[in-house]
Amino acid sequence: MTDLASALLGRLDNDFAAERDPVRAAAMAAYMRDQFSFAGLPAPALRAIERSAFRGLPRPSGEDLREFGLACWARPEREFQYAACDYLRKHVAAAGPEFLPVARELLVTKSWWDTVDPLATRFVGDLVRLHPLLAGVMDAWSADDNMWLVRTAILHQLHYGTETDTERLFGYCERQATHPDFFVRKAIGWALRHYARTDPAAVRAFVDTHRDRLSPLSIREATKHL
Repeated sequence: MTDLASALLGRLDNDFAAERDPVRAAAMAAYMRDQFSFAGLPAPALRAIERSAFRGLPRPSGEDLREFGLACWARPEREFQYAACDYLRKHVAAAGPEFLPVARELLVTKSWWDTVDPLATRFVGDLVRLHPLLAGVMDAWSADDNMWLVRTAILHQLHYGTETDTERLFGYCERQATHPDFFVRKAIGWALRHYARTDPAAVRAFVDTHRDRLSPLSIREATKHL
């Protein structure tokens, strides 16, 4: 492990141990259907620990990001994965296009919406914006058998606004319109609803055209503010 990744992980280890709350941890685990262990840190405490842990260290390299992200994913407590998501988002410019396979590994490991969504909308989205050739990988992910990669492809442009590639956005949504899983159907509705802030007429036209294939959930979410 790189020196920087080791230093970051050591700081988090110490601070998480000092702030551990077993009662809150049990409640947090139950909320996530007991899929993950928790240290029991409320969001404000976690953010404060992150600010302290990230402070005063040199800017990371892509290798630092890879080592830190994978090490956090290897830890049992979910807060380590949250910290990794925040650190990656903060330093996406250091990642480089070659980091996308690492992001994929994080997306398909210990997968649930609480880590997939920040990685998709803030890290992967920004990485693709910085390196447009990666959009071709999003095309592949949009047709993948792994629903979390599909969700990531659909959501990665969530904050692009007027820079949204609508051919890709609508194409991904059409391709997965009949997907059976809740999280993909929800992603379609969320992505369309968010883009409706930029071009409501385009979203309304897409929903009207594909109403017979889109799930009621996707339609309801997409048209919530139309």
